[in-house]
Amino acid sequence: MIAAALLVGLGLVGVKAGNQHPLTIVTDFTGLFHKEIVAPELYSAINDILKAQNVSGLSLGLVLSSGETEFKTWGIKMDDGVAMTSDTLFNLASCSKAFTAVSIGMLMDDFASGRNTTPLPPGLKEFDWNTKVKDILPGEWEVMDSWASEKANIRDILSHVSGLPRHDYSYGPSDSPEDVVLRMKHLRPAFELREHWHYNNQMYMTAAYIVSKYAVPYMDFVKERIFKPLNMTSTTFSPKEAIASGKLTHTWTHKGRRIPFWFSEDTIELSSGAGGITSSAEDMVKWLAVLLNQGVHPKTNETIIPRSAFEEVTTAHVITDGKGPLADLSIAGYGMGWWRQSYRGHEFLQHGGAIPGFSTRTVFMPSDGLGMVFLVNVDEKASVNTDLSFKVMDSFLNISDTGSPTESPGARLQVHTNNRVTPPPQREGIVEEPIHLANYSGTYSNPGYGAFTLCDPSSTSHYCSEVLEDFAAVDSVTNGPSRPELYAYWPRIWSTHLRFIHHQGNEFELVFTALFPKGYGPDSTPFETTETGEGQGQAQFVIDEGKIMGFALTGLVGESTERERLGGSVQETAEVWFERLV
Repeated sequence: MIAAALLVGLGLVGVKAGNQHPLTIVTDFTGLFHKEIVAPELYSAINDILKAQNVSGLSLGLVLSSGETEFKTWGIKMDDGVAMTSDTLFNLASCSKAFTAVSIGMLMDDFASGRNTTPLPPGLKEFDWNTKVKDILPGEWEVMDSWASEKANIRDILSHVSGLPRHDYSYGPSDSPEDVVLRMKHLRPAFELREHWHYNNQMYMTAAYIVSKYAVPYMDFVKERIFKPLNMTSTTFSPKEAIASGKLTHTWTHKGRRIPFWFSEDTIELSSGAGGITSSAEDMVKWLAVLLNQGVHPKTNETIIPRSAFEEVTTAHVITDGKGPLADLSIAGYGMGWWRQSYRGHEFLQHGGAIPGFSTRTVFMPSDGLGMVFLVNVDEKASVNTDLSFKVMDSFLNISDTGSPTESPGARLQVHTNNRVTPPPQREGIVEEPIHLANYSGTYSNPGYGAFTLCDPSSTSHYCSEVLEDFAAVDSVTNGPSRPELYAYWPRIWSTHLRFIHHQGNEFELVFTALFPKGYGPDSTPFETTETGEGQGQAQFVIDEGKIMGFALTGLVGESTERERLGGSVQETAEVWFERLV
């Protein structure tokens, strides 16, 4: 932010940096005057939107290519009412991916310039975006599709066209990035290589693993090569450091419940490449300023991101929206850690982030010279951040808001891009034979996901007693399930338990959920949280001669897969097949 002393010296304003009250006038260092982008009228309009959408707190940072910065905050960062500040820390979630892609580009430049410390594998002469993953990770990279195993390159996996769907519920707190890479050969692809764009966190875990393998540990690499030269002093991968700083925000679910910071010190290495960075608006504008300057530090003139890497990661390699989803938006493409699109004729790059308790969005307009970061301490607020980014663009570009005040571009975009498969409808008025849940209890396994024991309400083992106790505590708040259910413990990064809700016959709705049987924070009332549109699928049990063979899991990919189009048995078309062991 412009130094307060400069503002006072000019006789314009005497407020402290980071204060929530809008500034009257902002000046750049050349003496040219600009009115602030988020002026009082827009500040008030944003405040109304946040209240209507039940957003606890927002920290907004803006930076111009000239070096000016502007910070605005709304709401609270603590449940005791402590006000939001511009130095409050948030997990960036998937806005971290841009750092991962850039780090890979830096490593490539190190090899090209002879600055590498670890040699390439025998037979590999250079490391670039066309390098096959199997060549940079010999003996480790393998997926079920033999074509993808042989031909997938670095650009493919970071552009999300590997063919492998997310499979985000397959990895757990004890897994390392290496474990994730080695387990990919057991995870079913949804598409052929380069056939279809589909988001995948595991490929960014793979990229972080590559950096660690051929340089220094990934988190150390980013600290030394990006955070340190940009003076991003509050930015960290460590949840422990963020908490100890006293700057970390509290977090809430979209239903208003406080939850803990989702990552722990033990899980952050696994999550680091896909979404592990914790930062503030004040630090993030430093990162955006470098991006606006094509990878060069605007103050020191030091090249932070090699130009070749900058161009590669910010170029759209894959079309994600072949038609403009809204009248004011162009078609969109994905590079590596960035979507690229234009709004009312003005090109911008953006990426959102979403984990339990956080909603984030980073945007920069390369031709117009504006960078923006939106940090919200409530989950499932992507549409809010999207709406606000367009409002800020309109203010910056002096464009009148021509949209209907009753419509939300962010919400409409979310509907446009949300291709989740909805759960099967309930069959009203149909009387079915009673289901014997005990027949389905037992142990099931998949080599990519692991094994678990499924419990019915009458199960009496010590394990099942604990599982049932957790669900009973949560369900007591909602007066119990409305349909027959099965339950399991599922300790993964994004879930703690599984619900199998009976639909009809041998079909169940499967929900990957996180239970808080003792509540959290000041509220000890039990609750659970599940991301809307994610973590819900359908489980169809297969019975042969009266014996349950296993179940087919579908619906997690969210769209029709190549397996479904080709057809076959339930086991063959499933996204995941769990075999019954006991």
